[in-house]
Amino acid sequence: MKETALTWLNRLLVADVFLVLLGFFWFAIAVVGDSMGVNLGLAVWQKLWIPLFNPAIGILMLGALLSWLINKLSQWFRPTTEKN
Repeated sequence: MKETALTWLNRLLVADVFLVLLGFFWFAIAVVGDSMGVNLGLAVWQKLWIPLFNPAIGILMLGALLSWLINKLSQWFRPTTEKN
């Protein structure tokens, strides 16, 4: 059960990392385009910041902390004969 949950958590985090990276690259390209007078979707990105990218960053941080906590608790509750 724990291994399955960790596998799905890791899959969600990997997908979330790609979403956050996509948002970052879109923002960087849109800002450069806006400074040169070319519309590359900065206004659309700004509209998506609160409902999409902001929660994605929060989920990424929460998932990383949760994954770390689960691993630490697993090490703590492991029998002493298995600890390295």
